[in-house]
Amino acid sequence: MELTDTGRRFVLHWGEMGTAWGVNRTVAQIHALLFFHGRPLNAEEISATLGAARSNVSTSLKELQNWNLVRVTHVLGDRRDFFETSHDVWELFRTVVRERKLREFDPTVRLLQQLTAQPGFENEPADVQDRIRETLRFMEALESWSSEMLRLSPGTLEKMLRMGAAVQRFLRPSESMGADTTP
Repeated sequence: MELTDTGRRFVLHWGEMGTAWGVNRTVAQIHALLFFHGRPLNAEEISATLGAARSNVSTSLKELQNWNLVRVTHVLGDRRDFFETSHDVWELFRTVVRERKLREFDPTVRLLQQLTAQPGFENEPADVQDRIRETLRFMEALESWSSEMLRLSPGTLEKMLRMGAAVQRFLRPSESMGADTTP
């Protein structure tokens, strides 16, 4: 399958952004290709379109499946596995946030909880205890907020994002008028 210039640029850029986000370039490019193309593709089509080794494509597809960003589907009369992704950017966003929370955020909260609960924590210097406890409180507050945000419908979430600037101007009117309020 031949990509249009728009498709090629989108896939290449998404691959570059993937590396900035800590994701393998091929993984990000495959996801971009499936999203851009909008229909299920098999691994051979993906490999040929991206010019990537078939083994690299297989490994990358497994990674995308582990992140719940790609699912296997089948085409009548074809025994191969085909792969597709959601076309809903809000659902993709929510999936990425949910998966990153599970893999990165939740283990950190658990560790901080264990540290503060372990015998001997009170023997740490007071300033260390304060920093660890404050980090835990901060992360628990973020966890609560992100969990609430993930429960919202895409429409409500979009409205909240759009309201963000207005709320900021309301809460800090002197800053929105250009006044310097830094301490």
